[in-house]
Amino acid sequence: MSNDQSLREQAYQAIEKYEGVVRQDPYRQCFHLSPPVGLLNDPNGWIQWKGIYHLYFQWMPFHTGHGAKFWGHYSSRDLVNWTLEPIALTPSEWYDKNGCYSGSAITDQGKLKVFYTGNVKDENGNRETYQCSAESDNGVDFVKNGVEIYLPKGYTAHFRDPKVWKHEDHWYMVVGAQSADHYGCVVLFESADTKEWVFRGNLSHSTREEFGYLGYMWECPDFFSLDGEEVLIFSPQGVEADGIDYNNLYQTGYVIGELDYRQAEYKHGRFVELDRGFEFYAPQTTCDDRGRRLLVGWLGGPDHNEKSQPTHDYHWIHSMTIPRELRLEKGKLIQKPVEELSELRVKQWYDEQIVKSGVYEIERVSEVHIEGESLEGFELTLFSYMQLIYDQDTELLTLKRPDFAGGNLESRSCRLPQGLKQLQLFIDRSSVEIFINGGEEVFTSRMFADPEEQRLELKTSNSTSMNVQAWSLREDAIHI
Repeated sequence: MSNDQSLREQAYQAIEKYEGVVRQDPYRQCFHLSPPVGLLNDPNGWIQWKGIYHLYFQWMPFHTGHGAKFWGHYSSRDLVNWTLEPIALTPSEWYDKNGCYSGSAITDQGKLKVFYTGNVKDENGNRETYQCSAESDNGVDFVKNGVEIYLPKGYTAHFRDPKVWKHEDHWYMVVGAQSADHYGCVVLFESADTKEWVFRGNLSHSTREEFGYLGYMWECPDFFSLDGEEVLIFSPQGVEADGIDYNNLYQTGYVIGELDYRQAEYKHGRFVELDRGFEFYAPQTTCDDRGRRLLVGWLGGPDHNEKSQPTHDYHWIHSMTIPRELRLEKGKLIQKPVEELSELRVKQWYDEQIVKSGVYEIERVSEVHIEGESLEGFELTLFSYMQLIYDQDTELLTLKRPDFAGGNLESRSCRLPQGLKQLQLFIDRSSVEIFINGGEEVFTSRMFADPEEQRLELKTSNSTSMNVQAWSLREDAIHI
């Protein structure tokens, strides 16, 4: 039996062994993609190919910690119903034996081709990284091509997460990196055939004047054109908190600018956080057949109290966000849940106009819309666990919850200069995604409330009229 076959068999045995335990978890997600067992992290190879959406993901099947990652695989025809597919990649070769790390997918000459980082460590823990590729005729079964790019001079072995796209008649790749002097950066490669790659230098760097300093390592870069601009999303590590900004251990955000492909020069503006919640990291985007730029992110974060999360005891941890459509409006990325998610609705429980101040209770539902001319004096308590509070005087919308490790109250905030006017919430068994003012801001977070707690409590201290709608959502959209 080959090493690849042996690893696959061991992973499938782990799924079978713990399937019953995972299903018993009251926090097991209903409509958010989660691992069948073990640990899930970065979305990989996110693409629509031959009418089917493919979402591969970083996966450790044997325990809820990190290690030599596989690529797991979900597929969907409609962004609503998802099926777990066979394992896509295993850490079975000399160049990826300590993990098939993150990467992306393209269509090339009728095949689905993925690029990923091969992680290698010696007996002393010293790291080597290689940018590798594999290809498939059906999107499920892959043949590895081996190493495409070796580590260029001037960078440490923290060099990973290739994202590939085509511009005119050439292919381009960005890779997250750390320079030899330990600054975060994103580098650019170019190819005429996806096989021979030419190093073009830094696309952006932690010490550029737009940043001052933006961390010691940049992960999971994603570069794309949107509404006439060119956007770079990445996840910097080592950025210090600054007031309400950069409060997670590691951040995710974007810059907007213009790339001169001929000169390999990218002029861009300031770094803006993409999500203001507690758990959001390493997102990846793709463009589908309808021309939409769709994003999926990791509803988690590296080194983030993972052993303190209650799903750890049920042999699984972490989820993906729901798919989001990106727009660019007035120099800002807008994120909206894809319209297909309305197909998840089972029953509408509320459609009420609130015109008086007071406290209103809503029995537990999974999708909630709240809209008004101005939601002043607004508070929403989710299952006696989280609070969402808007303070008109400071223009701050704040989300509060107990932390995983000790139960101490922690918070995340965003500023809303135009006021709070609209909220859309997607609430699963252990997460919430809150879209604010049509996607102007987003809070994405895990939420481990008492499974018996069923109430949302809406409090308003003024007589501003607001409309509240709420639905229950299907619980059978993910097939494992």
